[in-house]
Amino acid sequence: MNRSSFAASCLGLIASLSGACSLAPKYKPPATEEITRYKEAGDWSRGTGAAVAVTSPAGSGDVPSGDWVPARPADTQQRGPWWEVFGDPKLNELEKQLNAANPDLQAAVARFEEARAVARQDISKEYPTLGLGASATRARSSATAPLENLVGGVPVTSNDFLASLNLNWEIDLFGRLRNTAAAARAQAQSSEADAAAVALTLQAEVASDYFNLRGDDTTISLLEDTIRVYDRAYELTKNRYQEGISAATDVDQADTQRQNARAQLASVRRDRAQLEHAIAVLLGVMPSTFGLQPAQLASSIPVIDSGLPSVLLQRRPDVARAERAVAAANAQIGVARAAWFPIFTLTGAAGFQSLYSSQWFKAPSRMWSLGPAATVPLLDFGARSAANQQARASYDEAVANYRKTTLTAYQEVEDNLAALHHLADEVAADEAASKSAQSAANHSDKRYDAGVADYVEVTTTHTAALQEERDAISARVLQLNAAVALVRATGGGWTSDQLSHL
Repeated sequence: MNRSSFAASCLGLIASLSGACSLAPKYKPPATEEITRYKEAGDWSRGTGAAVAVTSPAGSGDVPSGDWVPARPADTQQRGPWWEVFGDPKLNELEKQLNAANPDLQAAVARFEEARAVARQDISKEYPTLGLGASATRARSSATAPLENLVGGVPVTSNDFLASLNLNWEIDLFGRLRNTAAAARAQAQSSEADAAAVALTLQAEVASDYFNLRGDDTTISLLEDTIRVYDRAYELTKNRYQEGISAATDVDQADTQRQNARAQLASVRRDRAQLEHAIAVLLGVMPSTFGLQPAQLASSIPVIDSGLPSVLLQRRPDVARAERAVAAANAQIGVARAAWFPIFTLTGAAGFQSLYSSQWFKAPSRMWSLGPAATVPLLDFGARSAANQQARASYDEAVANYRKTTLTAYQEVEDNLAALHHLADEVAADEAASKSAQSAANHSDKRYDAGVADYVEVTTTHTAALQEERDAISARVLQLNAAVALVRATGGGWTSDQLSHL
């Protein structure tokens, strides 16, 4: 075969790449049950105190009429920083600090960058590699080496000057490299979605801790006011006792009541301090250098758009992470199947080789080589079969994990819709109970002053009034936390079209 026909044959082999096949199954995201509406999204969710709106996403003009729209790989709705819906400037500031300095988030981003670098490495293997090499060698042969008698048994000293451009290219006829790269791309996207899921979790944690802290601020203010009232009551009761109007037990009960309130205040202040420390760590700062000025708890709950069930899976980064893991496992099946077929490589070199440095780069010293090679294992005692079984089992595991993740996603939305629904009723009942308990405490004070009630009644009614007020504050904190949890459950401000395409 002459040089031109050999080169043509090699080029024909390269051209066959255009018809190269992939042995991976055609990928389809795992099917999920179509949900047309949330169970807990009843009539109450359309503006009757639950502060939840179940509507089509704003700006999605291609949404059909009715409750159901087909799920697509990406949600085009851009919703921005979700925490701004609460209208709290301090919370907005904390969330920005979190996004800039949280160590867990920085670690998640670093893991994504690592996965993306691995993907780029695997993608690069689909293409030829070129290397430039040069060497200069001087050698002396042995007079007693095998076959030295052909040259008279005389030691020969020679030079070898070599400079060449080397080519190495695996011809990916069966998709081994392409599926490896596809799996790496999907893993990188899964890692990116994982970073988004970590960010969303941390953002929700900051918001929840912040509202808990503001609830403690409100409770501290209530207890401080209550202690002042109890202190005055104690002084009045002590004076009445000294004047012979009240019994000594009344003084003891008044003192017990105010000391109990002081104990509650110390407990709440401890909780607030620990919440402040937790927020500091989330923001990546030392607790000793961080502080939040006291402020009252928000008095209203913002309207939260829970969206349609059909778009939920497009808005959750953990679902995207699980789906990308399925895609990666699907590609790995193709890699395992390709192991049954030969690996074709094309190698070549071109350059100059000479015995003399003065002749190294002259025309007579030119050299080149080009040729394909193929390798395939013939006997591996079941290794390839086991690798195929492993790939299939990994795919099945990824599908099961994806389905579990989607079930959890729907559960979390339903849980928090129900929480907002029932907490709205709980807050209303607690506030009404607090008003009634305060009224009863006022009446008992008047009855005690008139001498028709003992101090046990006063203590009982005031304790009940304080507890009801604290219950109302706790219910409002729970309501805000449920709103945060619902935003997190519906994906926050994240959309799956934000995944990078390598």
